[in-house]
Amino acid sequence: MDRNTVIGLFLLGLVLTVFSVYNQPSQAEIDAENKKIEQADKKKEVDEKKQKVTAEKNKIKKPTVGLNLTEQKYLSPSTEEKLFTIENDQLRIDLTDRGGQVHAVYLKKFHSYKDYVAKKDNALCLFKGGDASNQLLVDIGDKTISTSKYKCTVLKKDAKSIIFELPINEKKSIQFSYDLTKNGFNIKHKISLKGFSPQASKNIQLKWKTAFRKTERLASEQQRVTTICYEYKNEGFSYLSETSADYESAEDDLNWIAYKQSYFSSILHPEKGFSKNNSTVNVAVYDKSEMKQFSHLKDFASNLTLVFNQQQEAKFNWYFGPNDYEILGASNKNYPDILNFGWGLFRWINLYAVQPIFNVIISMGSTIGWAILILTIILKLILMPIQWKMFVSSVKMKILKPEIDTLNAKFPNKEDAMKKQTEMMTLYKESGASPLAGCIPMLIQMPILLAVFRFFPAAFELRQQPFLWAEDLSSYDSIWDFGVNIWFYGDHVSLFTLLMAATTLLFTYMNSGNVQQPTQPGMPNMKVIMYIFPFMMIFFFNNYSSGLSYYYFISTLVSILIMVVIKRFFVNEDKLKEKMELRKAKLTANPKEKKKSRFQLKLEEMQKLQQEALKNKKR
Repeated sequence: MDRNTVIGLFLLGLVLTVFSVYNQPSQAEIDAENKKIEQADKKKEVDEKKQKVTAEKNKIKKPTVGLNLTEQKYLSPSTEEKLFTIENDQLRIDLTDRGGQVHAVYLKKFHSYKDYVAKKDNALCLFKGGDASNQLLVDIGDKTISTSKYKCTVLKKDAKSIIFELPINEKKSIQFSYDLTKNGFNIKHKISLKGFSPQASKNIQLKWKTAFRKTERLASEQQRVTTICYEYKNEGFSYLSETSADYESAEDDLNWIAYKQSYFSSILHPEKGFSKNNSTVNVAVYDKSEMKQFSHLKDFASNLTLVFNQQQEAKFNWYFGPNDYEILGASNKNYPDILNFGWGLFRWINLYAVQPIFNVIISMGSTIGWAILILTIILKLILMPIQWKMFVSSVKMKILKPEIDTLNAKFPNKEDAMKKQTEMMTLYKESGASPLAGCIPMLIQMPILLAVFRFFPAAFELRQQPFLWAEDLSSYDSIWDFGVNIWFYGDHVSLFTLLMAATTLLFTYMNSGNVQQPTQPGMPNMKVIMYIFPFMMIFFFNNYSSGLSYYYFISTLVSILIMVVIKRFFVNEDKLKEKMELRKAKLTANPKEKKKSRFQLKLEEMQKLQQEALKNKKR
């Protein structure tokens, strides 16, 4: 492994550093805060019940400001609500008659991490009372009302559908219908305006808010990839920041909007899209002092201008379900864009290479742990020719090391740098070696290394899948919980991370003999950097998906085995050295066969100019 290869590895380490998490709350702190939240929720429920009883006893009808007498008869704000449930094989949805809103969503065949480890068969809750609202802002005269304040009547109800109606006056009303598909994660939602003029419907906005509940092991890891995604009609897919609060005013009409967390999403897709006029999306993060940071992920809020058809209806498809590539693609071909598989080349590698191979392996009945192992071996075999080139290049550079050291001793001064570089180029040319031969293969491998860094944490297939000592490959594996958070490390020890770092250290040791030491003052010591990197990985990957650490561990282990096999059975260092010497002797005997490269000719030209400049300086 030459200097360029080491630099490539070090750059890879720096890129991975960007994605690391610097501080995480301990499990003990999270449990303590969750208890406080549960107590606060219970107290809130008791207080609400007391308020309702008091309100009933002291109920006094007051005129609603801004509404005429006819509208006051129909539109009277109410704090009371009644819940109705519709469900299919996958979803259970609670709806409230206050504004005809979605009150809670449960995914029946999935479980939160807390229930998973406790072996409880509770449906996973995306959000429930107080976490979400989908209200309309409607102009009534010179005032704007929010439909969430008013009680609706139920026109129709069965196991999978319901229709609410909100009367505005004797002639106007708004209907909200929800109809679950027989199977799957989609619900048909329709807003119908009765008695409204086409002009009045142009200013109606949907105010959609959601705060997803924590469903995985670490809230901080979920929060790191939680955001709002959306698709513009002309400009295509876009999203808000995943790491900080963000806001966007629509620049184009919108096709759909997705509230996405790590493994589940809520996607609202209107038939006519959303108008860009006054439409905004916003994501807010929680302050460290907020208790909500331990139980919820982020606050999503959208103000969306609706587009009604000629029948004064706005129709939607609403998806509540997993971030599974196949399931999302079956609902809409563009929904998989929300999956964080990386950008550009990295995403292409994941979508058209890693994901298809992984799916084929799983479809053959393999467990997820063995599927990762098989995938790793397949990828390493594909990259084996590249590793071969890297190894041969490193052996050639090792053979040339004594001659390179001689040249460094021959030209110790800075003013002789051009001469030294010219002679080194001649040496490389005559021996058939190149310092770039080791760097270029490493650069070819880097996109795959970075692609899988995004693939495994985003792959839904890993969620709540055990393997060996890891109870959930989508989260970290722990063999020792401290109970106290250590800055920059965490509150536990991940064994897969330790194994990954150990194999990386072994691989580094096996290649350290080929690394050239710096000859210029101020240059970093490559050997020191090589040995620091494996220890850095212990801190970077401790909270990451154990499936990712397991992949890198197996990948490095296979690389070591391939290198040993190549060295033992395919590349003989003595024979390679003899071959290089024969090539050098042949070129020395036939000087005409020596063809200087353009780079070498350029170096000689620069050397001449430098010598002339020194002569002029002495005069």
